Amino acid sequence: MQTQIPYQSRDQNIAAILARCGPVLHEAKDGLTPQTALSDAQRASYRDQGFLLMPDLFDADEVAALYAEMQTMRESHAHQGREEVIAEPGSGDVRSIFDVHHLNPLFANLMRDPRVLNVARDVLGSEVYIHQSRINYKPGFTGKQFYWHSDFETWHIEDGMPAMRALSCSILLTDNTDENGPLMLIPGSHQHFISCMGETPEENYKTSLRIQECGVPDPLLLSYLADMGGITTAKGKAGSVVFFDCNTMHGSNSNITPYPRSNAFFVYNSVDNLLQAPRDGLTPRPDYIAARDDVAALTPQAFAAHH
Repeated sequence: MQTQIPYQSRDQNIAAILARCGPVLHEAKDGLTPQTALSDAQRASYRDQGFLLMPDLFDADEVAALYAEMQTMRESHAHQGREEVIAEPGSGDVRSIFDVHHLNPLFANLMRDPRVLNVARDVLGSEVYIHQSRINYKPGFTGKQFYWHSDFETWHIEDGMPAMRALSCSILLTDNTDENGPLMLIPGSHQHFISCMGETPEENYKTSLRIQECGVPDPLLLSYLADMGGITTAKGKAGSVVFFDCNTMHGSNSNITPYPRSNAFFVYNSVDNLLQAPRDGLTPRPDYIAARDDVAALTPQAFAAHH
C-alpha cells in the first residue's frame, strides 16, 4: 500500500509550486510480469513530457461502434435525472456521463483492451483498476471549456489518492482538431505540484464537474509552467489515444464549431495506490466519481466492437 505523501493545497491563502515526489514511470515489482506495451522512445517521451499520443490505435469500425453507443447513451440517459449525467452550464446539453464502464458493456469491454490497459500497467508498474471513467461530449456550438487543472490535485484532496501513480487514457471518438476544443497539455508540468488557494466546500463535485472554481491553479504559476514547457494540443483522428500523467496540467477551450469533440476517458490507478480518507475531513465523493469498492485488478480482454 502506498503511503500518503501530503501535498499541501487548499488550506492556505498563498499559491505554491512543489517538486513532484516519486517517479513518472514505475518499475514492476517482483512477481509481476513486466508489460512491454511501449517502446523505449515512447516511455522516454511519456516520462519527459507527461503524456503520449498514440495515433490510430482503434480502427474505423471500432470507432463507429463506440460512437453509436455513445450517442445512444446520451439520448437514453439525458432526461433520467441520473447523478452520473453532468449537464453543460447554460445550455443543459449533456457535458459528461460518468461511470460508463458500469453503465455500458461496450465501454466495460473497451477499458480491458490490451492496447490501452497494458500501457497503464507498463507505465504504473503494477496491476491497475479504474478510478474513474466518463465520456466528455463537448457538443458543437455549446460545448464549454474545461479550465486548466491537475487531476491529481483534486484526487489527492477530495478523494485521498496517496501518490501520483495514476494515468488518464483519452480515446478520441471524434476527430480532435485545432478548432473544436481539443485537450491542451503543458509538457513537463507533471514534475511540479501546484498548490491551490481556497477551501473545498462539502459536495464540491456537484458544481465542479460543470464548472471548476476550486482547485484552480494560480495564473502566475500557470504562466511559469507554460513559459517553461509550452502548450501542446492533443489533436488527432478518431481512434487515436492520449495517455497522460495524473499530475499533467491540462484543459481545453470551448467548442464554437458545429463539430462535437467527444472522447472516452478511463483513469487507471495502481492497485498499490488505493484511495485513503480525503484531506481536511471532507466526505468521500461517490463511487461513480472515485472508486473505493470496485478495485480488483483488471485482466486484459480484446475489444469486440459488436456483442
